[in-house]
Amino acid sequence: MLGIRLAALFGHTKARLMVRGWCESGQWPVVSGQPVAWFHAASLGEFEQARPVLERYKEQHPDSRIVVTFFSPSGYEVRKNYDQADAVMYLPPDLPGSVRRFIDKWQPTVAFFVKYEFWFNYLGELQRRGIPTYLFSAIFRPGQYFFKPWGAWCLHQLRRCYTHIFVQNEESLSLLQSHGVERCSLAGDTRFDRVHQIALAGERNEVVERWLEGHDGKVLVAGSTWPPDEELIKECADALMSKRDGQTNTLKIILAPHVIGEDHLKQIEHLFTDSVRYSSIASHSSHSSYTSNASNARILIIDNIGILSKLYRYADVAYIGGGFGVGIHNILEAVTFGKPVLFGPNYHKFQEAHDIIARGGGFSHRDADSLRRNIEPLLTDPEALKKASQACTEYMQENLGSTEKIINKVNGDK
Repeated sequence: MLGIRLAALFGHTKARLMVRGWCESGQWPVVSGQPVAWFHAASLGEFEQARPVLERYKEQHPDSRIVVTFFSPSGYEVRKNYDQADAVMYLPPDLPGSVRRFIDKWQPTVAFFVKYEFWFNYLGELQRRGIPTYLFSAIFRPGQYFFKPWGAWCLHQLRRCYTHIFVQNEESLSLLQSHGVERCSLAGDTRFDRVHQIALAGERNEVVERWLEGHDGKVLVAGSTWPPDEELIKECADALMSKRDGQTNTLKIILAPHVIGEDHLKQIEHLFTDSVRYSSIASHSSHSSYTSNASNARILIIDNIGILSKLYRYADVAYIGGGFGVGIHNILEAVTFGKPVLFGPNYHKFQEAHDIIARGGGFSHRDADSLRRNIEPLLTDPEALKKASQACTEYMQENLGSTEKIINKVNGDK
């Protein structure tokens, strides 16, 4: 926490936002006499995992106030106006005084943490006050510090502080149980339920539909991309277009970069000269001549945050970025729409990537040639596309229901 404060003093944007958020978190008014359910998510991805549980809990307990906390600005800044919560704020520092003040103020009647959130001062205070505390969509691996000789104290906190831990897979369950953590069970990953909600909502995007109007070829949606992804997509798309086979040469690409800073957007525009920005079409919605010209662009660059998960519906095939960095981003947002997914080589920490590859709905590549070999059959062979899409749909259906398992257990503990 001291490091964050020091970084803020030296102008680090995220650190400055966090420190300001800590100060503002104490300004929310409290309505006494109502039960409070507290949900904590590190960032935006974890919050999306939390949403099905949060919204189901709110539906079943309408008298409860919902408090949401974030650690990262990338979550808070996007969801600070989330209308299903009564308060949204940064999590105050995990220091004894801050912890006591936060819990004294809100007096939560139940607390939920998502996936990897282990704030031991908070957990200890919740346990001392007898507040039911749950961790869900968790994953544990043998290499984590809990299972090292020097991590014995942390492992003890897992046993002591959580009312129940809901894990994503059998490996995590076996690992916990072999180390004496008894209050745990297999519930799966709530991300399946969340992305399924998005698909069921059927939300359309008028800007994208205007850009696609009249297009009768294939569409690639490339989400959460980084420069190495974008360079490969460019090389592969150019190779496919040069074949002029009457199918792949009509490919259009919706490109949603992970970082939408102006410098990165200009790099993308320099790479893809036949491109147009989403914001540019949106701002000229009343000018039919401009929209018509923009529709001729082969690449649509998504230069805002928060709409990507809804855009995969327009894809024939999806490319998921991050596979040439620390790891791929969320493939389930595309898979839930039955879209085959392509991604780079760094996917090994993601069980869903292994699963979808094994089923024939996902494909990994290391360079432009392997990307082209993976994507070309999907764009040119209707049967290959249908088979891969069906694999994605079946995988989703088999993994729904995590939210109900969690809610049923929480309600049963009351």
